[in-house]
Amino acid sequence: MHFLDQAKIFVKSGDGGPGAVSFRREKYIEYGGPDGGNGGKGGDVIFEAVAGLNTLIDFRYTQHFKAKRGTPGSGRDRTGAGGPDLVIPLPVGTQILADDEERSVLVDLTKVGERVTFLRGGDGGRGNASYKTSTNRAPRQHGPGWPGEEMWVWLRLKLLADAGLVGLPNAGKSTFINAVTNAGSKVGHYAFTTTRPQLGVVSHKGNEFVVADIPGLIEGAADGAGIGDRFLGHIERCRVLLHLVDANDEDVATSYRIVRDELEAYGGGLEDKPVIVALNKIDTLDDELIAALSAELEAEAGVPVLALSGASGAGIQPLLDKMLEAIGPKPTDGRFEFDEGEDADGQTKDWSPI
Repeated sequence: MHFLDQAKIFVKSGDGGPGAVSFRREKYIEYGGPDGGNGGKGGDVIFEAVAGLNTLIDFRYTQHFKAKRGTPGSGRDRTGAGGPDLVIPLPVGTQILADDEERSVLVDLTKVGERVTFLRGGDGGRGNASYKTSTNRAPRQHGPGWPGEEMWVWLRLKLLADAGLVGLPNAGKSTFINAVTNAGSKVGHYAFTTTRPQLGVVSHKGNEFVVADIPGLIEGAADGAGIGDRFLGHIERCRVLLHLVDANDEDVATSYRIVRDELEAYGGGLEDKPVIVALNKIDTLDDELIAALSAELEAEAGVPVLALSGASGAGIQPLLDKMLEAIGPKPTDGRFEFDEGEDADGQTKDWSPI
């Protein structure tokens, strides 16, 4: 299945059905009078967060969604049937944004089963029976029904995970997530092996948590270099970040600082999240060199550094203990709690779909 995390769609609620113009016609009943019923209400447009979806690929080729209109009224004061609601299923973590310069968030679906009535259907038109007065005994006017609402919106998916993996390309993130989960990420001896976010579930000491792996960052990613920072939105809601540094890099401190600078340039609160720093690929080094590199990296990061090897499994268990401790207990209602993203200047982060 292809991964798609943004899409633009058009949504329209149903128009209200027209009211009826009708007069009572029964044998032996004189002056029956008007009996035209009202039209039915148009269908609403409802967004619902459902389990089992992790991409917006369904919206690549289907971009127009219109609810049905209400049924017209009829004689004998019969109101028309309302149009069925249009329910649009979305992955958990999807945001609906206005199609304007501000890209303001209109809806944020963060819980399975959450439903939001986004556009309300138009009310049905009045039938001629409702126009009857003491001076107008045989009205022939009726309401055509109120139109529904319509608008273009952007859908943006932010994956919901407990921990996010960051690092330079070839830092060993895919190897690590494959070692601790069943994600099945592609591994290769070249940069940008991972081209789309990957999710995996870690089972550790009777607990489970979700890890998200995103494409590697390079210097200038915030300005569009490499794959850019487009996928950083998928770790905005993580409780902790795991920063992997390749022990074979020429300067591990510089490697750490490059990624850290890009996180700070992106904003979104990523620079303020708890971070676990790990020196990866230690299976290729001796103990003395591992200790020296760990000390160098710790001096730059300002936090304790864990040493591990995703390929051999060395050091993984202590790291998972640390991650589990940092993640902490989950909300009892199943909802992900997070702060709105801000950029480096403290302003609400403006997102562009381009």
